[in-house]
Amino acid sequence: MNRQAQAAVLLLTGGAILHAGLTDLYLRYVKAGLRPLLLAAGVVLIAAAVATVWYERKATRTAAPIPAPEQGHGDAQGDMHGDTDGRVHGHTHREPRIAWLLVLPLLALILVAPPALGSYSALRTGTALQKQPWGFADLPAGDTVRLSLVDYAGRAAYDHGRSLDNRRIKTAGFLAVGHDGTPYLVRMALSCCAADAQPVKIGLTGHTPPVLRPDTWLEVTGTYTAKQTKDPVNDGIIPFLDVTEAKPVKAPRDPYDESWNG
Repeated sequence: MNRQAQAAVLLLTGGAILHAGLTDLYLRYVKAGLRPLLLAAGVVLIAAAVATVWYERKATRTAAPIPAPEQGHGDAQGDMHGDTDGRVHGHTHREPRIAWLLVLPLLALILVAPPALGSYSALRTGTALQKQPWGFADLPAGDTVRLSLVDYAGRAAYDHGRSLDNRRIKTAGFLAVGHDGTPYLVRMALSCCAADAQPVKIGLTGHTPPVLRPDTWLEVTGTYTAKQTKDPVNDGIIPFLDVTEAKPVKAPRDPYDESWNG
């Protein structure tokens, strides 16, 4: 790559990152809290591209002309030589073409919008319920309490339902179906980015939907049950929810749950 090509790649990469950061596309890659850093990175890359072009043009304008050597004589390094008509030829050194492979991640970022992680990843990754939380906040008053799936799973697994008894719970997640046909409601919990996402799973019992389509987003209403099972991947706890009502809903703007790491 020459300097102009490097600047073009930097400019396109910065523009693609800014596009992702200014839309919801970035939520497919990183947690929402990293958006300012992503935008800053895009601005820095674009600034670097502009500076590269500017310095390259400045160097071209101010470069002193190279005097031609005497006819038929080259310099000590043999980089320049003259022929019988007095013309001067230089030896150019080509950069390795493998450098153009740097463009592939850029094309992937521009052309491919990856879907959020779903049931395939959830069933092949152990549950994130591995460490007991320090405690749980009091639930608000009311007949039906809306909880995140991660919050319900933690309370059901480690609080033994003490804060959930005699309460109707409403939560949402996407559907995954185990190898034995058990339906699970899942949210992928993030620490930083989609690469470190881990599923939090709750099993569904009671009035489950008659047709179970993996990756369908459901909003379920139900009550706490002491039923639990172990995740076959890592032996983590999977609590259950006794479902009284379930309905399909649209996938949320941010499909990942960031509350897992505070």
